[in-house]
Amino acid sequence: MGPRRGPQVLWPSILMATRSWLTSPLEQLTLETRPMTVLRPMTATECAAWLLQTVPAYAADKVASGQWSEEASLELSKKEFEELLPQGLDSPDNHLFTIVDSRSAPVGVLWFAVKTRFNARIAYVFDVSVWPERQREGHAFRAFRALEDEVRQLGLSGIALHVFGHNMGAQALYAKLGFHPTNINLFKPVVSRRPRRPSKRTPGP
Repeated sequence: MGPRRGPQVLWPSILMATRSWLTSPLEQLTLETRPMTVLRPMTATECAAWLLQTVPAYAADKVASGQWSEEASLELSKKEFEELLPQGLDSPDNHLFTIVDSRSAPVGVLWFAVKTRFNARIAYVFDVSVWPERQREGHAFRAFRALEDEVRQLGLSGIALHVFGHNMGAQALYAKLGFHPTNINLFKPVVSRRPRRPSKRTPGP
């Protein structure tokens, strides 16, 4: 998929990518002159470390969105990841990358799977995370631009993802990247009222 401490998890309603950059010329220039961000295949060691962080992080997001109870969230998260990545890094049609900066230092992760959506084969982003100490440097933005090259090489027609309603930072990033909503789920909690108990009256004379 409010803010949490730890890695910035931008969990991928489904959004579909379009090629429209919504940055001002000055902002675009600033992004272009920052250090290059690239994607490289994730190693087995990196994958194990990432799962240790992302499984509980996803569980916390599900709790924050009201979809899971806190007691059951961790086991549900583990089960979902096991179903999505049954063979780990070797799971068919799944692509796991480490995001690295211009010095080849790891700054985060990006995971997508090839799915059929909107009657076409697309890249569905399940996770993009940037380490806390490397946030606010534009790495997530540039990782998605690098992802577009991967998508083209695979012959896919677009990029889709999910974002939690409480993750306003992620929504702002995706809008800047040119994503637009394809459906939106809304929820309003309703507090039940307890029925009034009939008052006990002492019979009159």
